[in-house]
Amino acid sequence: MRLAVIPARGGSKRIPRKNIREFCGRPMIAWSIEAARLSGCFDKIIVSTDDDQIAAIARQSGAQTPFMRPADLSDDHTGTVPVVAHAIEWHLQRGEKPTQVCCLYATAPFVQADDLRNGLKTLEREGCQYVFPVTSYPFPIQRAVRVTPQRRVEMFNPEHFHTRSQDLEEAYHDAGQFYWGRADAWLERKPIFSLEAAPMILPAYRVQDIDTLEDWKRAEWLFEALRAG
Repeated sequence: MRLAVIPARGGSKRIPRKNIREFCGRPMIAWSIEAARLSGCFDKIIVSTDDDQIAAIARQSGAQTPFMRPADLSDDHTGTVPVVAHAIEWHLQRGEKPTQVCCLYATAPFVQADDLRNGLKTLEREGCQYVFPVTSYPFPIQRAVRVTPQRRVEMFNPEHFHTRSQDLEEAYHDAGQFYWGRADAWLERKPIFSLEAAPMILPAYRVQDIDTLEDWKRAEWLFEALRAG
């Protein structure tokens, strides 16, 4: 069974009720559910939440909420892997056997159905444990600077002060959209960022973190521009 798990706890601090706040005409979580449905990858799409209102909106949007997430997996410090492992274990206890499992974030409106399909194909083709999308940093990380407690500037890698940007190795970061993984990798709590993970490289204009209200506004502008294009 191919399973989509969408984590969506109710305790968002920086943007209250972020998972179900209206984004470009729909509750934010509805965009992720729609992408999962359109991909055709999944036998089951579930939302793991501790919140009754989020659960109701998830069901209205086409997902299932077969359980309420326990409190010990719903605090600010719980990571992605144990939440997905819990969902897999819940199904195993009821005689269902997930094989490939995708953790799809509820706040990832830029996810496209094709990305999910390509992620699954990569997981099957590469023989890896995980697959997830990444995008490149807009500026070489080797030339990053820090501000010291004395309000001065120093480089993290001063040896690269004179290195041309085009001669520096390109660096990438997690797009924060989804993680395909083999069920046993999730259950064994294997780390996602490792040599057992394969990347899917996305263009930067299709990646946007949404952690602040400023991020939210920028994401809506970008989302509308992509839809218009």
